[in-house]
Amino acid sequence: MSLLVLTNIRKSFGAVDVLHGVDLELAAGEVIGLVGDNGAGKSTLMKMITGMYHADSGSITLEGSSILQLDPGARRALGIEMIYQDLALAKQQDVASNIFLGREPVRKFLGVFPGFVDKAEMDRRAAEMIRRLGANLPSINRSVGSFSGGQQQTVAIARALTFNPKLVIMDEPTAALAVREVQGVLDLIRRLKSEGIAVILISHRLNDVLNVTDRIAVLRHGRVVANLVTAQTNMNEVVAAIVGGGDMAAAAAHESRG
Repeated sequence: MSLLVLTNIRKSFGAVDVLHGVDLELAAGEVIGLVGDNGAGKSTLMKMITGMYHADSGSITLEGSSILQLDPGARRALGIEMIYQDLALAKQQDVASNIFLGREPVRKFLGVFPGFVDKAEMDRRAAEMIRRLGANLPSINRSVGSFSGGQQQTVAIARALTFNPKLVIMDEPTAALAVREVQGVLDLIRRLKSEGIAVILISHRLNDVLNVTDRIAVLRHGRVVANLVTAQTNMNEVVAAIVGGGDMAAAAAHESRG
């Protein structure tokens, strides 16, 4: 059984049609690259999956059950996590506070009633998650605003993993990183795959997509126009699918921009 299945998803905002019958399927532990030019509908499609937007028509199932009527919180509880491009980190807070933001463990009062946030438990579990990722952070007690871009991305990934997700959606995770840090994030994606966690990777950096994915879905004008097996494709084919029409001059220009 597939983990996630989107069938004939359509979405309009007023008179503007954004998604035109999108089909997408994802297996557990599979890494799919979602690529396309700005305005292709990538962000809208991801918001369909997380529940921030509701589809006008079509179906979305997770492990065979419909999630169309569920709100973002309910979908997150079922195992769908998204790491946004801006990471949404509390820069003045430390690693553990960011990982458990809004979901802090609470120490019981008199063994029954909720009491104070259990900071010691947060620190212990945060350190355990960072070790699990094999990541190198200066200290879990430092504010994340003092970390490099790659280290902040690690914290965001750790936050997504702490509550046992089945699917992690990553929006441009390597966009602003140095080469060495990019490799670290790609290694983390491989680690998620090895643990059976599915990943949807949205990225304009096609080299990264080709390096780490199993399949590549190309979205153009709100439609999936290509579904490519990564091991059987190449940069030219992906770029040609993105720009459309077999326009190799435009494809070459697009590749040079990437």
